[in-house]
Amino acid sequence: MKRRDFIKTSLSVAIAGALSGSALTSAFAAGPIKVGILIPLSGPAGLFGPSSQNCAQMAVDEINAAGGILGRQIEPVFADVGGPPADATQAALKLWKGEKAEAFIGMHDSAVRGALTNLFKGQVPYIYTPVYEGGECAPGTYVIGETPEQQLAPVIPWLASEKGATKWYLIGNDYNWPRDTNAAAKTYIEASGGEVVGEEYLPFTADNFDSNLAKIKDTGANAVLITLVGGASVGFNRAFASFGLSDSAIRLGTLIEENTLAGIGADNSKGLYSSAGYFASIDTPAAKAFAEAYAAKFGADAAALNSLGESCYEGVLLLSALAGKANSLAAGDIDAIAEGTSYDGPRGAATMSNRHVAKDIYLAEANGASFEVVKTFANVDPGNNCG
Repeated sequence: MKRRDFIKTSLSVAIAGALSGSALTSAFAAGPIKVGILIPLSGPAGLFGPSSQNCAQMAVDEINAAGGILGRQIEPVFADVGGPPADATQAALKLWKGEKAEAFIGMHDSAVRGALTNLFKGQVPYIYTPVYEGGECAPGTYVIGETPEQQLAPVIPWLASEKGATKWYLIGNDYNWPRDTNAAAKTYIEASGGEVVGEEYLPFTADNFDSNLAKIKDTGANAVLITLVGGASVGFNRAFASFGLSDSAIRLGTLIEENTLAGIGADNSKGLYSSAGYFASIDTPAAKAFAEAYAAKFGADAAALNSLGESCYEGVLLLSALAGKANSLAAGDIDAIAEGTSYDGPRGAATMSNRHVAKDIYLAEANGASFEVVKTFANVDPGNNCG
């Protein structure tokens, strides 16, 4: 698929019917649309920031080249939300009330998301893009990231039957995403005939994992579910390999993407698996066209493509689709039409249902410094998040 054909397909739903008559004249008169793009450029998840910024900017440039949203050009306004929720709230408030942002796209942790939904209160469209724990149903909020039901429900039984993963140790950072993800994981582990032999939560600042690794070894775990973020995940996985545990236990991460894998290193990636809706190595026409366009735009030295960065690209696509269908950027108008809104992205077609999207889920195994998909689970439902 040629790049221009992919862009045309991706934007067709968003632009159709949105550029006619008086609405077009009014839209141009109103000037550009400021969209707040909230990503971590510092803190534990700061390694995800450069690729997220690149992918969001790429989507903005493509949509603007195709006519914009409702005939208006998008002006992205980036803010760093890698710190505590209170700081992120202030950054978002400055964009909303100070810069007059008309919509927000967020790729950040769940604690920040909770603070922002409380700030926005459904008054402005807010698209949340990364992996998360499920259950977000706030008015005006739309989720395209993977839930535990998508990342784990099909994957844990497969690892049990294919890799003998029966004794699981759960380790993550101490906040709601790891805790809620692990609560769901326990049900899937039990249903597949396995057991949880250990569970613990660490501060973001953790940098010595010797005692944690000793516990894992003592339990006889043959599988470890990792919900550590960014630098903590890198440090833990490097130590895991140096401790010799990769010879006796596989690892499954739900937030281990290409940048994290690069930090872990090829020598430390034996038996490391990741579950996500996107990897840079996916061999589909849409994914290949996206990867080629990214490389052409940002060059060989750009931040590696990954699921979190790619989600920011799709967040902009979804905003365009919602506004085009509603013929408006008003939060109430968009909320009225969100159900059933579709767009085409690098992961394929996506349709909103109960503020979430079903998607293909890929289980990939680290092969040195890259991921290779070993199993694809088609069109996995996100679960009953807002039923």
